[in-house]
Amino acid sequence: MRNVRLHMIFQWVFFLPIILPLCLTYGALRGAVQMAERVMEQILIDVVPQNETQPTAE
Repeated sequence: MRNVRLHMIFQWVFFLPIILPLCLTYGALRGAVQMAERVMEQILIDVVPQNETQPTAE
């Protein structure tokens, strides 16, 4: 028969309700920030002309 470590089971039962929402929130926020960065990069690529000289006021 397997030796069940009750102490570890109690730790998981106690800390899982604390850890799981924190991880979900952190992952959602991190994903939102990364997506915002990608959108901003794409906007810059689409709007700012590449490999063209900027006109100067001379």
